Amino acid sequence: QVQLVESGGGLVQAGGSLRLSCAASGSAFGINRMGWYRQAPGNQRELVATITSAGSSEGTTNYADSVKGRFTISRDNAKNMVYLHMNSLKPEDTAVYYCVAFVVVKMAQYTYWGQGTQVTVSS
Repeated sequence: QVQLVESGGGLVQAGGSLRLSCAASGSAFGINRMGWYRQAPGNQRELVATITSAGSSEGTTNYADSVKGRFTISRDNAKNMVYLHMNSLKPEDTAVYYCVAFVVVKMAQYTYWGQGTQVTVSS
């Protein structure tokens, strides 16, 4: 089991910045990849960014087209933390942001979610 706790959400004006943090605990040693998804009211949950935490692809990042060039994902494996640095925020970035961790154990993948943190961008 992996527990994820997000922090750093809030209200910001368009063009502003926020940094989200996610702390992993429990069986965090098995985490292969971590990232962020978001869900706006009436919409499905969508990928924001992921970063590989282990293996030959460690540090590899993946971003949704809508956030490329504005958001940066980073991680601190020693602290089992992942961060999302969000710049040039737009009202359409308003959503609940969820931290996610993917754990691979004996060829099986398990997905763990945090409780979410609200990001609201005002125009």
